[in-house]
Amino acid sequence: MAGRSRPNMPGYQRAACLWSAVLLLIGLGLSAALARWHHGAIREAQRAELAQLAQRGFDALAQQLANCALLVRSVQTIFLASEEVTADEFERAYDNIGPQRLFPSLVALAYAERRVDEAGNERFVTTMAAPRTGNESLLGLDVGQQPSNLEAVWRSRDHDEPAMSARFQLVQLRDQSGRADGVVIRLPVFAPGPIPADVAERRARMVGSVAVSFRVGKLIETALPMEARRYFGIHISDISDGDADVLYDTAQPEDMAGEAIRHRLAFGGRTWELRLTPRPDALPVAPWTPWATFAAGALASVLLAALVWSLIGTRARALHLATRFSAQFRDSEARFRALNELLPALVALVRAEDLALVYANQAARERFAVAPEDGQASSGAMFGNREALEHLLRQAAESGRPVDSQPLQLRGADGRPFWATVSVSVIELGGQPHLLVVANDITELRELNDRLSYQASHDALTDLYNRREFERRLEEAIAAVDAGGPSAALLYVDLDQFKLINDTCGHYAGDQLLAQLALVLHHGLRPQDIIARLGGDEFGILLTDVDSEQAMAAADRVRNAVDDFVFTWEQKRFSLTASIGIVMIDRYGMSRRELLSLADTACYMAKERGRNRAHLFSENDLETARRRTEMEWVNRLRRALAEGRFELDYQEIEPLKPSRLRDPGPHIELLVRLRDEEGQRVPPGAFIPAAERFGVMPQIDRWVVETALANFTRLHPAGEGLAQCAINLSVNTVEEEQFADDVLAALERHGVPAHKLCFEITETAAVGNMSRVVRFMQRLRAVGCRFALDDFGAGMASFGYLKELPVDILKIDGSFIRNIETDAVNYSIVRAVTDIGHQVGLEVIAEWVVNERGRELLRGLGVDFVQGFAIHQPQPVVMHARHEHVAPAP
Repeated sequence: MAGRSRPNMPGYQRAACLWSAVLLLIGLGLSAALARWHHGAIREAQRAELAQLAQRGFDALAQQLANCALLVRSVQTIFLASEEVTADEFERAYDNIGPQRLFPSLVALAYAERRVDEAGNERFVTTMAAPRTGNESLLGLDVGQQPSNLEAVWRSRDHDEPAMSARFQLVQLRDQSGRADGVVIRLPVFAPGPIPADVAERRARMVGSVAVSFRVGKLIETALPMEARRYFGIHISDISDGDADVLYDTAQPEDMAGEAIRHRLAFGGRTWELRLTPRPDALPVAPWTPWATFAAGALASVLLAALVWSLIGTRARALHLATRFSAQFRDSEARFRALNELLPALVALVRAEDLALVYANQAARERFAVAPEDGQASSGAMFGNREALEHLLRQAAESGRPVDSQPLQLRGADGRPFWATVSVSVIELGGQPHLLVVANDITELRELNDRLSYQASHDALTDLYNRREFERRLEEAIAAVDAGGPSAALLYVDLDQFKLINDTCGHYAGDQLLAQLALVLHHGLRPQDIIARLGGDEFGILLTDVDSEQAMAAADRVRNAVDDFVFTWEQKRFSLTASIGIVMIDRYGMSRRELLSLADTACYMAKERGRNRAHLFSENDLETARRRTEMEWVNRLRRALAEGRFELDYQEIEPLKPSRLRDPGPHIELLVRLRDEEGQRVPPGAFIPAAERFGVMPQIDRWVVETALANFTRLHPAGEGLAQCAINLSVNTVEEEQFADDVLAALERHGVPAHKLCFEITETAAVGNMSRVVRFMQRLRAVGCRFALDDFGAGMASFGYLKELPVDILKIDGSFIRNIETDAVNYSIVRAVTDIGHQVGLEVIAEWVVNERGRELLRGLGVDFVQGFAIHQPQPVVMHARHEHVAPAP
């Protein structure tokens, strides 16, 4: 035994050593490469995180500017919802919105009124500012003194979109400490009416501009997340005008490291460039991390090499390595969770199979009082809205498609509901499908929208619906009746003694009365009935699904409630009554305007019959309504003159014998037209009878003459080549002694040749006051003006008047011309009138020519001129500027 020798295996040992050394070297080389890659991967991950952080900063600034745009749009809505906004209402609107809570950088809300001087120059003068304290210097400020501010006014007007100015010094901050730099965001305010459709209409209808001003530096700083300001040197400049204008700068070149991240933000017609440069501490890399990777690789290499030597202890060493690598994985997972825990959004991970909650971040746990160990809680129970949320999650789980920003009302641990946008993504973890739920709280934004919507539809004093919302509800009721629904009723309520109380005790007392009475008016009405304040002391009530008896009963209940109401003010007691007009909505095709007019007429009838009563409109009221409407036209026409809503059309008069004309230029007749308060054209037959009946026609005739002479070369495309312009005069105008002097003065003032002006006077007007009319004609004919006897034949005047009236032209009434080709009597009358007119030296014009055959018949009869739709359709007279229309004083 002692002589037996051990096996000699030097080759195996050498091979083992060789392979171990080779494997060790390869392992060390791979470990070094892996450590280098790991170091680069960490750097890349950090850069990606910084890029995401930079993107969040950019998104936050963009969102802040969008919120600013929403704020200025909210202020614009106040002006669109009210025909007139006073300074006190503007201040109350500011207090109610409370923008300082959301915008610490806000300096002022302001309104600049558009004013046009006599030379046609536009100015925008600031008339309202809120808060008033600290912004007193804004009142009376001409925006034109601030070119950047004025440029924003133009851009917002042309596009009806928020426009932001370049940075400039805010006038109210000049005397304060700190920088006075700011920007202004503007939106236009247009005159009441439909939304302007193009740039020209916007420019014509603009009445003012609302603005919101901010400290630009503070605006940017409060918008940027704290992490972005901590880890980046931030440089923001305005590059809209070519050169960069620095708005915000925290970047110090010597402290910066890494390549800058750049973004461009376009808003309100301006472009900002954001340059975010990481600070040195933004890219920390633990020096041991790559070495730990290398050490792990080297250890693995040594272990792999050691396997050649021995397999003893393999399990122990493998478990040791597994434990070490698991610890590193847990560390990595812990870092990821730490980052996720810092997110302000509510984040939860839900198992798709049974919707069990797997994970919730800190924000979600705090919001819903979920303990970290409650990992298997129900997701619906956690978010406090089981049905809605589970439906959303199951929809995502079954379809496999994500859900993006779905609005949903949730409930927190305190029991209070809040609104959030919920996004759901489908992911797979460990081979099982999961749902990643991210919710962002939008409660404040939604509440702001709700407040703005409420303010736009309700009267601020009475808290009732305003006129705009009431008219919208009335349109819905009309549509329901037109669709075959049950009848409805409109009640127009007017207080009888309100003016006495308002004048005796003051406007504040009147406001208090209206506020208290708004509560009283609900008595006797059903919950579904609509009540609104239409303006002043007038209220509207809309009753649905009622007949006339029920409507009258409801009106009596409202009237009795007002009658029982006693208003007390400064130890004085006042009683009130109400007159109520009722109109039924019970047939197809009724319009909102018609119903309001009929209800107003019924209310008028109630007042006429003694007040404190309700009156149901009937067809017998139409004649009274017509007389009242004519009387109302007086004020409407005077307002139209003051507001420049009269317009001129022209219709060409065609010569049938062009070779005999003294002046070959075109002949036209001017036709006066009117636009109502909403911009719609009013037929002449609706306002001219009222104007003549109540003596307004002389003012209109003066406006026509002054406007025509002031713009004579622009009445027709022929310009100075216009041969003759005819203007109709009413009998009331001709009978005014001063009118002839006014015409002569206007001719001299504007340098228009008198022979180009022709006045048309109707046959009835001329015969009614022959001597005065003849004197008027003679004065103007002496300087060269011409006269035409209009509508000849309609008044059954004698041919003998043609010898007494100094006229130059005879216009045959259109009733004889319209069917001349089929009516032999009319044909004979026209021939006789033409022959007699020529015998006394007059030119003859035929009106109302409707077809080519009629024109040829008139040519054969020797008529000199023809006029009518078959000859020329009336066209608007083009005026380049509204201020060139002259409106005489009433």
